[in-house]
Amino acid sequence: MKIELPEQKKLVYQMLIPIRWGDMDAMNHVNNTAYFRYLETARVDWLQSVAAMPTPVGEGPVIVNAFCNFYKQLEYPGDVLIKMYTSDPARTTFETWATMERADRPGTICAAGGATTIWVDFPTQKAVTLPEWLRAVVS
Repeated sequence: MKIELPEQKKLVYQMLIPIRWGDMDAMNHVNNTAYFRYLETARVDWLQSVAAMPTPVGEGPVIVNAFCNFYKQLEYPGDVLIKMYTSDPARTTFETWATMERADRPGTICAAGGATTIWVDFPTQKAVTLPEWLRAVVS
C-alpha cells in the first residue's frame, strides 16, 4: 500500500545525511531499514531544534505509526537531503512527512515517508492536548 504525502504541508526542517557504506545491502543499494533510520534522524534533529524532545518526567512525542514509499535506489557514496514537513494537527496528534533525495540529484525523490506523532504525558502514559507553542510550529 502506498501512502501519498498531502498537498498541504509545511516545510519545517532540512538536513543532509551521509550515506554510509554499512547502509548498503548485498544488492549494493541502501537497505530499506536505513531509510527509516534517515527518517528517524531527521525527525529527532527537528524535534531537538524546536525543543520538543521527550522527558520521562514530563510530556513529549511518541510515534504511533510510520511508513516509507520507495521510488529510486540510493547508493553509496553520496548524501541524502531530507526535507521534513508537518500537517494536520489534531487535539493530541500531528503528522510528519519527509522526502529523501540525493543531494547531487536535486528534485528527484528517491523515497518519501511519514509518521503520526501523539503528544503524551509520560508519568500517566496518556495522550494530552498538544501544547499551543507546538501547535503553532506544526500548523
